[in-house]
Amino acid sequence: MNASSSLLKCLLLCLAVMIGGCQSSVPASRFEEARLLVGAQRAALYLPLLKGKRVGLVVNQTSRVNNQHLVDYLLNVGVNVAIIFAPEHGFRGDHDAGQRVNSTKDPKTGIPLVSIYGSAKKPKRAVMAELDIVVFDIQDVGVRFYTFISSMHYMMEASAETGVKFMVLDRPNPNGAFIDGPLLERKYQSFVGMHPIPLLHGLTVGELALMINGQGWLGDGIEVDLKVIPLVNYRHSHPYSLPVKPSPNLPNDLAVRLYPSLALFEATPISIGRGTDYPFQVIGHDKISIGEYSFTPTSRPGSAINPKLVNKELHGMKFTRSAKGGLNLDYVINWHRAFSAQQQEFFKYPAFMDKLAGTDKLRLAITAGQSGQQIRASWQQGLNQYRLLRQQYVLYTDAIDESL
Repeated sequence: MNASSSLLKCLLLCLAVMIGGCQSSVPASRFEEARLLVGAQRAALYLPLLKGKRVGLVVNQTSRVNNQHLVDYLLNVGVNVAIIFAPEHGFRGDHDAGQRVNSTKDPKTGIPLVSIYGSAKKPKRAVMAELDIVVFDIQDVGVRFYTFISSMHYMMEASAETGVKFMVLDRPNPNGAFIDGPLLERKYQSFVGMHPIPLLHGLTVGELALMINGQGWLGDGIEVDLKVIPLVNYRHSHPYSLPVKPSPNLPNDLAVRLYPSLALFEATPISIGRGTDYPFQVIGHDKISIGEYSFTPTSRPGSAINPKLVNKELHGMKFTRSAKGGLNLDYVINWHRAFSAQQQEFFKYPAFMDKLAGTDKLRLAITAGQSGQQIRASWQQGLNQYRLLRQQYVLYTDAIDESL
């Protein structure tokens, strides 16, 4: 065989390999997901900024670098982790919703743990004086009343007030394909809703931090020295399965998907499965029900010490994997009608409902018998304005961006 024939054979072989690669049986979406990198995996971008610095970490059980906790990873590479800040559910994610988190020491590393959930949601200046930079790395679920973003706000504020730098290691938003719900009205601002954004905001924590900073939403309009370590190969519309449950009562993708809709039931007498194997995947009551599924909540330390309707057999509905995400008002509207038909109080905690919704208009519209379509129409103007604002801060588009 002469040289030209050998060259031709080689070219043909290479072409065959290329064609075979294009015809791979691995779906494009799975291939893209395999290449997705979270901020914590991009050590080359953030380790130089932490070298020689006194570092504070806002972390929980979701703060992973591959199979290792961020705390352990940073200690192993010589970073001076001076303080760990413990948010709701604790540093290890083993506290019940609303359960007080105490300041102590991490028994594994001996590093001081400072609680930022309880009576003090923002650390004192004396604590911040021991730091040069704070790193936030917690998995969010893209819902305004999920309190980790409120903790991020207070930590950004504390950092800005004391001249401490602030870094966010970005993570995907598993509900990132949705922008929906009423915008929060300032008079309903609380720890379960601090910013004038929709119930489903369609941002990653990194993008939200940029918005909080850029819009002057920190105290007195101050700004923090902010750095976001972005994701690689992420799209807001890209489905993302959480590798670690983000909180004790969001154990799987279905619960995360239903959370925006079912959390509204927290203001009612109805159980949404706390104290069962299916939190945020069932709806039930002991006297009034829609559906035939039965379940009994029990006390479960670490996730639901004293769940609603504990030890009572409840009847209602159970969701399957096919349940759609986003904000579905039909659930709360239909159960409200069932309670109204029996002349029973539905919004047992109206003030809490208004804090979750960010407005009293949703509760009043449901009480007035408006349909889901009518209610949705009422917040479209606000959503349109929000979408324009959001465009100033998004880091990711629907196209794969490998330049970040």
